[in-house]
Amino acid sequence: MFLIGENLNVINTIIGRAYKEKDPGPIAEEAKRQKDKKMDWIDINLGPARKGGPELMEFVVNTVQEAIGDEIPLCLDTSNIDAMEAGLAACKGKAIINSIMCRPERYEKMIPLAVKYKANMIALMWGPDGLPRDENERMALSAELLYAANEAGVPNEDIFVDGIVTPVNIQQPQLISLMAYQEMVGEMFPGVKSTCGLSNISNGPPDNLRPILNQTYMVMLERKGMYSCIADAYDDGLIAIARGERPDIVELIHKVMDGEAVDEKALAGEPNDNWKLIDYVKTAKVILGQSLYSDSWLEL
Repeated sequence: MFLIGENLNVINTIIGRAYKEKDPGPIAEEAKRQKDKKMDWIDINLGPARKGGPELMEFVVNTVQEAIGDEIPLCLDTSNIDAMEAGLAACKGKAIINSIMCRPERYEKMIPLAVKYKANMIALMWGPDGLPRDENERMALSAELLYAANEAGVPNEDIFVDGIVTPVNIQQPQLISLMAYQEMVGEMFPGVKSTCGLSNISNGPPDNLRPILNQTYMVMLERKGMYSCIADAYDDGLIAIARGERPDIVELIHKVMDGEAVDEKALAGEPNDNWKLIDYVKTAKVILGQSLYSDSWLEL
């Protein structure tokens, strides 16, 4: 699984202040740390950036590139179209536009930027009515947005689809729908890659439980064909799984997905890297809807 580091984000108190004050120090240090963590891309998230967005995006992109060079490509995230273009113009490598919604008033302005700067683009399955209800609506939105991109000259190989991860504590069935969509999209649109905001699944549950949700769902999505995810660059457990260093965890989650019997008593030993193996079994069952979500699901 390829990883896009999510931590250079305006919602982070330190980074947000650095953006506001145009202080390069914290921005450069964050980029260096993500390079040390061997992220495949670094996401620069400015949010709306309504005031001085283009100047700010150019400043941040230049600061990151001065700190780490152009070894790690950048993923640019802002709803300010002028700021997005300023960032693309400053990027030395092939950037990712994060993201282009399936709304004509958005994609008719954003897709030309992907063409002009030969950038990758994330096609976000957020349509005129908001979040799609199921995998079939996701596919319909995909067909519309990918057709528009292809017609403009963006090849499938430069497109990442994002079917949208939802919080487990309020939209559990949507997690299953996304996995079904993930299987379908690779067959229908050859060459298209995929990504997601992985941490959305744990947006709401207690902070100490977020890593087990993120790690488990990443394994499940990868099995369905997910190419990359936007994730916490400092979750060492997640990075180890993504890099193929924990086949035991992957195999166990796959067994749950396949409905195979798992000897839960044998797995309930001492924690290994913070989590017991049984915790991954319990978490996979919650994501699959076999157990109802509660903040105490690991204690049951």
